[in-house]
Parts: sequence; structure tokens; C-alpha cells
Amino acid sequence: MNKQEYLKEYKKQEDKICIAQILDKIENSQKENKMTYTDFLDMYQISLVSNFLKKISFKEYILVGGYKEAERKCLIIYPSKEEENAKKLEKEILKIVRINLYDEDIGKYTHRNYLGGIVKLGLKREKVGDILVRKEGADIICLESFAEILKQELSTLTRFEKSKIEIKEMNEIIVPIVQKEEIKIIIPSFRLDNFVSDLARTSRSKAVEIIKQERVFINGQNETKVSKQVKEGDIITIRGKGRFVVKQLYGTTRSGRTVVIIEKYV
Repeated sequence: MNKQEYLKEYKKQEDKICIAQILDKIENSQKENKMTYTDFLDMYQISLVSNFLKKISFKEYILVGGYKEAERKCLIIYPSKEEENAKKLEKEILKIVRINLYDEDIGKYTHRNYLGGIVKLGLKREKVGDILVRKEGADIICLESFAEILKQELSTLTRFEKSKIEIKEMNEIIVPIVQKEEIKIIIPSFRLDNFVSDLARTSRSKAVEIIKQERVFINGQNETKVSKQVKEGDIITIRGKGRFVVKQLYGTTRSGRTVVIIEKYV
């Protein structure tokens, strides 16, 4: 495995570091014939790593985040024929830190409040996965080795000082029912920049910037091509703006523009 040859293809230093870490994990797994795993990867890193592993035809891995729709996931690398054991490892390496809000705080906090608390504490974001918010509190997925630290640190925040904070197993996870609202947009063509402009409520030039900043994903894959053609059924995620499903092509206007029905995650 010639690591330097692989890394030459990546211009961004953070991409090189990410891929280098994956190569180290693969080498360690193969050398010691054992399973290894990463910290949580965000959507961009998942796309980057998945494409790289596909390119080198490496298949002995799974991505786990605690539940099917997780956005942040850990990569588990396993020796040949150990996939079933790798799947079992998910429940061992991941835990839930559950916050049950005090009565007067119920319904008061959003995802931003929970994530903001973690950032304020200076905790390592890569140790924390998705934050599943409900009216009564939140389930924060994290690495098992980090669960106790997260629990103790969160209890020092004023916003959670009256809350009940406890560590739970992954089979106790509470996944909130996803709420969606239906909206209509009118676009001149199916280019990605047209969709981003409407969905992010910004200008076409700003939409191009957002795409070039690697903040847009189609079906979980990072997309930087502004002219990429979007299809019915695609899931578009725009970092900082939300997730959207292209549900149906509704019709055309007199000027020839297309009316599209979108389901927006709320």
C-alpha cells in the first residue's frame, strides 16, 4: 500500500489527513487481524472516504451511526469474513447520553441549543454523532469511551443543571418522528444551482458559492458540480439550510419553468 501515491490526488490538507488516517486504520486491521474504527465522520468526510474506498476496491468496512438515517457515522474496518462481528461492534462502541429536561424547560431547546452546549464546553465534535431532539430532551449519540465525559460536562451547563442526564445503550435510542412540510419551487431547469438557490432562498451566485464550498449533498454524496442534474426522488442536503426531498414534478408554467413539489425536513 503506497500511502503517498494515494495522498497525491488530494489537494486539501484536511482531505489528506482524513484519507491518511483511514489508510492507517486499514493497515492496522490487516496487520493485526482485528477490527478498528474511526471517530465520527461528517457527511462530507463520509462521501470522501466512501469514494476513496470504492476507488481502491476495499470492501471490508461498514459505516455505523446508531440508527439507519444517521448523518454522522463511524467507519468500522474489519478482517475478511468478519462483517457480522463488525455489525455487532456498533452496539459496543456507541452509547447514548440522554438529556431529560426539567419540567419548565420542556419544549424550550432545539438542536442548536444542544450542539451549542457541546461547542461551548470545548468538547471534541468528532466524538459525538447525531443529536436526536424531542420535546422532552435529546439523545446524543457518542463513542462509548466519551460517554461519561460528555455526561459530566453537560451537567455543568446552566441550561441543563436541572435536567436528568444518563447514559443509555443503543437499543434504547429514541428516534423522533421526522416532521416534513410540503413546499413548491419554480425552477428554469434541473441544474443543482437552481435548486440550491430556491431551497436556500438565496441568489444564483450565492448558490454557486455554497456548492463550491462543498456544503451540498445529493443522496449523501458531496456534489460540487453546479450543473449536476437533479432527479425526482433525490434527497438534497444543504449544510446550514436543511434536508429536502424532490418529491414530484408538478407541471410547467406558461414561461416554460417547472413547478416542483419539495418535502422539507423540519
